[in-house]
Amino acid sequence: MGECGRRYSCKSAHETLQWINEIIHFLTPYSSLINDHVVNFFKDRLWENVDAEWIECLRREPVQNLLLIPSGAVQDQWPISLKEFIRKLRSMVFCPEQADINMALPGLQMTSLNSVLAQGMNVKKIHEVEVLSAVISTVANSVKAHAIVDVGAGQGYLAQVLTFQYQHPVIAIDASSHHGKVTDVRAKQIKKHYTSQMIKSGSGMRSLNVPKTITCRVLSIDTLKTLVETSFSGDDVEQSSLKGENQDQGKLHWLCDAKKNPSTVLAGLHACGDLSVTMLKTFVECKDVKAVVSLGCCYNLLSEEMIKGDESQCGFPMSHAVRSTGLSLGKSARDLACQSAERWRSLDMHAGIHNFELHAFRAAFQMVLSKYYPEIVMSTPSIGRKGKALRRRHQRRSAESQLHLKGGTCHIGQILPPVLPSESETGGTKKTLEMNIEGILGSASEIQTLPSEVPCNERAGCEGIKTDDKFSHFENFCQSGLSHLGIKHSNDINLQGIWEEAEPFADLVGPYWSLRAALGPLLETLILLDRLLFLQEHGSALEACLLPIFDPNISPRNVAIIAKKVDKKL
Repeated sequence: MGECGRRYSCKSAHETLQWINEIIHFLTPYSSLINDHVVNFFKDRLWENVDAEWIECLRREPVQNLLLIPSGAVQDQWPISLKEFIRKLRSMVFCPEQADINMALPGLQMTSLNSVLAQGMNVKKIHEVEVLSAVISTVANSVKAHAIVDVGAGQGYLAQVLTFQYQHPVIAIDASSHHGKVTDVRAKQIKKHYTSQMIKSGSGMRSLNVPKTITCRVLSIDTLKTLVETSFSGDDVEQSSLKGENQDQGKLHWLCDAKKNPSTVLAGLHACGDLSVTMLKTFVECKDVKAVVSLGCCYNLLSEEMIKGDESQCGFPMSHAVRSTGLSLGKSARDLACQSAERWRSLDMHAGIHNFELHAFRAAFQMVLSKYYPEIVMSTPSIGRKGKALRRRHQRRSAESQLHLKGGTCHIGQILPPVLPSESETGGTKKTLEMNIEGILGSASEIQTLPSEVPCNERAGCEGIKTDDKFSHFENFCQSGLSHLGIKHSNDINLQGIWEEAEPFADLVGPYWSLRAALGPLLETLILLDRLLFLQEHGSALEACLLPIFDPNISPRNVAIIAKKVDKKL
């Protein structure tokens, strides 16, 4: 199957379940690799849980080869068993390569966003909104929808494009009242622009709608169903009737032909955690919803436990078949499913080295906490982005010094490398990669244990912090981490001793973390297939497919679940 992974071919629930079972069977022997947390790498000697031949081989590899492992790249000199592991794994991963959307969705007409609609969006958001709005519009037209409900609408970018560019009535739902206000203000500005353009062109005035905004935290299927059903009432609907979950103080008025049942399309651009699940379940249960287009993210936020025996509130698994197996992923596996092979592959050597070193500091800091503050460890502390801030300051000083010596000028931001995805990365839904990382939970590399035959400019750690400086940076890291946790640094803590204990194994964290990251896309595939199977279990009443609609190098969470009802009785 190559690096791309497996092409989508599940035409039936039976085929989808076969794929799922194949993945589960493959993953079972690697449960410790999936579930063990990299911050405990030194404390629990996690490298001993991996084939010794694999680890010894990979510790000799250039950093760039480690960064390619999640994409399925193997080297000729590697052990046969290691190459078979990676190739087999990649053969079961859903291929993230962007599909030919025009072929997949006949009649689709994509239009580039003008400068007014694109204002405030970064390149990633423009790409996502441009593609997704065209997909949603095509689906809405195919089911003759009266309106589109944008779930988790954020600042309303998608809703506004669907309204002004494709002329669809749109209801934008978001939990943040601030987002609702921003959406309203932005929509009024865009409407003013379009009105001015119509006057100037003399093309005549047509009615211009703006997205209707609702501030509501969608905590259940019942909430979303109520929103959909009441949003098309011919009368004004007091939003406070939504069981206290809604915070909107305004009213929603929507005109609809009273003689017809309103039809709706549910849409979500990276609706986080259980929200994507709620959308799919609402689509199945609510007769007014005729189609759904959903791109999920934040698998780490999925729930896996039923609330009071209510299966409808469980985020994973969704399908009856997978639920009947008793399968549970656990938080570490769900965190891992957020990893992006494309983002690992896009890092250059220097970025990989710097980040591996930083992750080594985090793992060694865990030893400090375990030895001196065991009660803190029990609460699974997060030290935030303190370590990255320390590293950036070091890099800026080095960069500024080099520029001063050379007499050159450039922006420091052009020198600093991007950040390696951490275990808590959510997939890049609303922020850039750096802003998504909530913790420093990863891997490391070290100069001295790497073989001399690897060129210096490729060796892990060679272009990173010098060996003599590493302890001082680890010391700064620990002081910052303790401060973040509200702990006053004590001279009784033997940081030197802990670093000396960890340092000989620091170069093993990179290989270990890279192998774990390779399992991420397969775990994401499992979650996506479970959602597809949930829809397929409803038989011929629904049509459902998985379609990678974004360029995965721009937007890694790029697989849309698109489903329509074909049985009007459902």
